Amino acid sequence: MQLERAAFSDPFSFLGPQFQSNGVALRVYMPGADSVAVLLENGERIALSREADSGFILEGEMDFTASLYQLIVNWPHGEQTFYDPYQFHDLIHSQSALVTPSQMYNEMGAQLITLNRNGKPVSGVRFLVFAPHASAVSVIGHFNAWDGRRHSMQRLDDGLWGLFVPGLEEDTLYKYELKDSTGNGLPHKADPWGYHSEQYPSFASKVYNPATYQWQDKAWQARPVTAKHQEALSFYELHAGSWRTHPNGDMYNYRELADALIPYLSEMGYTHVELMPIAEHPFYGSWGYQPIGLFAPSSRYGSPDDFKYFVDQCHKANIGVILDWVPAHFPSDDHGLANFDGTALFNDADPRRGWHQDWQSYIYDYGRDHVRRFLVANALFWFEHYHIDGLRVDAVASMLYLDYSREHDQWIPNHEGGNVNFDAVSLLRWVNEEVYRHYPNAMTIAEESTAFPGVTKPTDMGGLGFGFKWNMGWMHDSLSYIKEESVHRKYHHNTITFPMVYAFSENYVLSLSHDEVVYGKGSLLNKMPGDEWQKTANLRAYMGYMYGQPGKKLNFMGAEIAQSAEWAHEGELEWHWLQYPRHSGMQALVKDLNHVYAAEPALYEQDCDPAGFEWRIQDDADNSILAHERFALNGDKVLVVSNFTPVPRQGYLLGVPAAGEYELLLNTDDSKYWGSQADVQSVMKTKKVASHGLKQSISLDLPPLSTVFYRFTPAKK
Repeated sequence: MQLERAAFSDPFSFLGPQFQSNGVALRVYMPGADSVAVLLENGERIALSREADSGFILEGEMDFTASLYQLIVNWPHGEQTFYDPYQFHDLIHSQSALVTPSQMYNEMGAQLITLNRNGKPVSGVRFLVFAPHASAVSVIGHFNAWDGRRHSMQRLDDGLWGLFVPGLEEDTLYKYELKDSTGNGLPHKADPWGYHSEQYPSFASKVYNPATYQWQDKAWQARPVTAKHQEALSFYELHAGSWRTHPNGDMYNYRELADALIPYLSEMGYTHVELMPIAEHPFYGSWGYQPIGLFAPSSRYGSPDDFKYFVDQCHKANIGVILDWVPAHFPSDDHGLANFDGTALFNDADPRRGWHQDWQSYIYDYGRDHVRRFLVANALFWFEHYHIDGLRVDAVASMLYLDYSREHDQWIPNHEGGNVNFDAVSLLRWVNEEVYRHYPNAMTIAEESTAFPGVTKPTDMGGLGFGFKWNMGWMHDSLSYIKEESVHRKYHHNTITFPMVYAFSENYVLSLSHDEVVYGKGSLLNKMPGDEWQKTANLRAYMGYMYGQPGKKLNFMGAEIAQSAEWAHEGELEWHWLQYPRHSGMQALVKDLNHVYAAEPALYEQDCDPAGFEWRIQDDADNSILAHERFALNGDKVLVVSNFTPVPRQGYLLGVPAAGEYELLLNTDDSKYWGSQADVQSVMKTKKVASHGLKQSISLDLPPLSTVFYRFTPAKK
């Protein structure tokens, strides 16, 4: 019997009210029950006859299709009364809405709904899942003792399966039990569209009501749409579990994190927090980059409402929230998308296109319509349901190239014989178009490690449509340079200047991310050469150079306190080092850099325009000195000079284009940052002394291993 094997694809044809020659029969399948009775709306109770071991039937008594009834089930352990789910045929409010990604997440999965049957409202949960190759699907949970025979789902159109279960409430645990096309059982699956979930060992999905949280960020949401590439954007990249922990080692939950982190970010001058992936992931050590519950904020830090509180509090403090988003691949855990309905439903079955060798995970098949809609819907979901402000898209290069990290015989060319994944290109364009159409104040940021053309170019101009791109080239080249002993830097001078060749080819974010402080790479501080003082001075000078360069800024947590150890996700940052001026000085510097950066339009307004930058000196390799000026839209300018040797330079002559004076804004060698406090002018007036091909010049006293910022004021005419 198909019901006994939980292998029935059309339960409504057999269970619930059924038309027969002698009237309407009511059939119930309730394995393990001692007896079943029907409770009518008028209070009448009628016993059903046992039809088989687990089947019960009532024939010809009345028209059950015209009334609402409940079942009274006697179990060996007690009595249970509930509405029969097989009297509710209205499974989808609007099936056409499932075609639109912006609405799919409001229909799919477990939705708390109220149905009206014969004028009476009945509340419960409607389950809807896509499994086109399954021969049967059941929803299981505590409510049916995890017995797939009790709640067989109905096969609907377009590969969907659905069932409304009356009486279920928020926090109900559930999974799906599926049979493949030949009737073989599959591992129990978490809901791909689930809003909430449990942690190990169950990984069960949880029913969640997204309408209960009352948002308080109306003013933030109503702010005018602005040109983000002309704003001061300073991102603090954060791993939620290891920023701070309780004394006993327990992680902060979302609310505790909000209460501790947000005042810190405000004081430090960061404009945004960028969260490493918080979509549900079974393995904590993946840092979120192996997600399974794409629609669920990780419950290891609290409930979905707790995460909404976190975002809400960020917005109250005028801090934006960026999420790392992982559409490149998904893990092979049995309860996830892998082999979901007995087939490679979400990935290409050919491992040359469907399996990522480096990460031991499956690659989404971007050519399938249901995969594309699933991912686009997920991107939009985080903006609508959680009010986030942007997505940083992980591992874009792995999506774009069919031969990414593969040997010549391990990949399949596209139809033109090339290595570009046109389906991925199309998907990314669609994601960006939808995000900016629905949320014009949003940001999408690509982590793209190659020179793929047009990443931040609009899609109608042939680009991918991202707002920004991480500048991986700048990160690689600048770190390569700064790691050299200062005496050797003159031989690598072109390494630090080369990024300006392509600085305006995209809208860039200069990123010093978590990737640079893991897997044996050491902390930023320990990349620096020299003794203790020189290491710290090098890092201060480097951070100053970064804030003076074109491009938005991103620092991974810990960089601002000169973390000495490589980042580890177990435990917390080395906050105890702040008792020493070496580390508290670095923190004070990053704070001041953020505030100076935000206060000086010259340092950000033309980040993405070559008109905002001019070299003053780029070829003084012998002294390892670099100087450039940054320009605001109104012509205001800031001079940035870096001395990457431990030798002070007195009276360094630098040509400048106009007469006036330069006022010191920030010196990374200041004693309050644990610098040497070498002499440096607070104000410099230009002289009519030609230098570097310019008629005016200034005489600079440059501290060792430092970056200095000067604001220019033109001479009065």
